[in-house]
Amino acid sequence: MYPELSFEEVKTPAYIADYLRNLDIDVREGVGGRGVVGTLNKDKPGPTLAIRADFDALPIQDEKEVPYKSTVDGVMHACGHDAHTAVLLMTAKILSEHRDEINGRVVFIHQHAEEVDPGGAIQMIADGCLTGVDAIIGQHVSSTLDVGKVGYKYGTTTGIPDDFWITLKGRGGHAAHPDQLIDPLAAGIQLCNDLQYIVSRKTNASNPAVLSITMFNAGETNNVIPDTCKIGGTIRTFDSNTQSSVIEGFKKVLEGIATSTDVTYDLKYSKGYPPVINTEKETDLILEATKEISNVKELVELEASLGGEDFSYYQQRVPGAFFYTGTRNEHFKADFPHHHPKFDIDEKGLINAVQIFLLTTFKFMEGDNKHELS
Repeated sequence: MYPELSFEEVKTPAYIADYLRNLDIDVREGVGGRGVVGTLNKDKPGPTLAIRADFDALPIQDEKEVPYKSTVDGVMHACGHDAHTAVLLMTAKILSEHRDEINGRVVFIHQHAEEVDPGGAIQMIADGCLTGVDAIIGQHVSSTLDVGKVGYKYGTTTGIPDDFWITLKGRGGHAAHPDQLIDPLAAGIQLCNDLQYIVSRKTNASNPAVLSITMFNAGETNNVIPDTCKIGGTIRTFDSNTQSSVIEGFKKVLEGIATSTDVTYDLKYSKGYPPVINTEKETDLILEATKEISNVKELVELEASLGGEDFSYYQQRVPGAFFYTGTRNEHFKADFPHHHPKFDIDEKGLINAVQIFLLTTFKFMEGDNKHELS
């Protein structure tokens, strides 16, 4: 009900820190800016497992009619990061009650700003959140998987989400005399069409890419050609070679449009997070744990998604795996896609996520299959 946008989180990390301290867990605040790191069994010998959750919200108006609707105008948890936080806090609570049974250390990484580049993960890593960590796991709720299902993938799991913003500059004036002007709007329409050629004809079908125009703004009245046209969008790829090829083609098309229409342009291009690449051992541990949970009815092997996730930065430093927890339930209207104004979840799925974290932790520490936690 009290969401906070990326890099603007204040009350959320304070709440998390207080909650962890009340569990007698060692806490660091302000990690990488606004992150919180809790460590259980800080001085105990043995391996160290990190578990990560994010907690930032999105600039979307909440349209759900529920008691827990966002109280902040224009901001909501439209991707489930509040659920991720709840799962990790409950995991910390239960593990703290069994700390004497844990043969090692557990690090709870509560990350800010997953939704906005450069993301909170890389900042928290630079501030030492992975110091002494041997492996990391994380999860994301899924509106495409029903409650009772858990999704997994070995190897490359997500894409590289690049973003771009273009301002085309012309010379506006009366719409009755376009021959005397430089029309950035017409150039923008041509640009949007020509950019699609890059994906359809310049990329290998075995290395998928997506180029989506998501913003197009120009003009305010029907008899005036504007001076500028602003275009924004995203490019998604799975590997750096395809990414470089698409960027090269993108810039050639943009330069070609500028030359042929006499517009000038400003380009801001932001390379996104690297892909999530799940390591085999850690994925195996998660699957072994999941198979022991009676409420999980199906394990679903997923196709790689061109969505982005900065959990990948942790995996560049330590082995790790990321899974997807089914929270879809159409009977509760919990079937809208992520980033939708009516996004919601069936919270029964969160119990499965907690249990997977718990059992995976013990398997990581000692390979013990006999723990029954409640």
